[in-house]
Amino acid sequence: MNSNVENLPPQVLRLVYKEVSALAADPPEGIKIYPSEEDITELHTAIEGPEGTPFAGGVFRMRLVLGKDFPAAPPKGYFLTKIFHPNVGHKGEICVNVLKRDWKAELGLRHVLLTIKCLLIHPNPESALNEEAGRLLLEDYAEYASRARLLTEIHAMGGSGGTSGNPHEPADGPQPKKHAGDPNKRAVGAAAQAANGAGVNGSTSGGSSSSNSNIVAKKKTDKKRALRRL
Repeated sequence: MNSNVENLPPQVLRLVYKEVSALAADPPEGIKIYPSEEDITELHTAIEGPEGTPFAGGVFRMRLVLGKDFPAAPPKGYFLTKIFHPNVGHKGEICVNVLKRDWKAELGLRHVLLTIKCLLIHPNPESALNEEAGRLLLEDYAEYASRARLLTEIHAMGGSGGTSGNPHEPADGPQPKKHAGDPNKRAVGAAAQAANGAGVNGSTSGGSSSSNSNIVAKKKTDKKRALRRL
């Protein structure tokens, strides 16, 4: 999504910067803030799954996008971590009243984040974006909770849906060489050793044959000399 920094008036940008700085210094409980130095109109956050819910133990990455009409118009919220929730669409879009008809410019971003966290505790099946999750919540809570818990364990507990989203760093400590244990490399090394050994043996064998020939020739010469003396 394109940045709206150039579309917002300077006074609005100053207010947003002030509020985001305050959030980063003193975030709501269970919420981490990751402000972007390049684009103040997109705020990345991580929300801890509330205890007593199917999302407990998980960390859910989310972003808020401020449009060109902010704060007259509400920000848009998206879950980046996959979640099974009635009010979260398949593309991560969030449906909550504070981001729609209940929005007021004076509410601020802190209120939005707290409302979204509360949505994990009290889903609203009447305005469901995920109809299956909304239906299960009303008709079979055990199945809903089981599905929500499963996706939490898969996507929000130390996997690809964690707080960083960064590529995996190499493990600490010395790393093995790329060819270590490679049977092809071992075969090449063995072949080289065998070739060297053959060369050594060949030269040794050749040296032994040459030495034996010299001894035979010398014996023949000595025998001829002895016959001449007779």
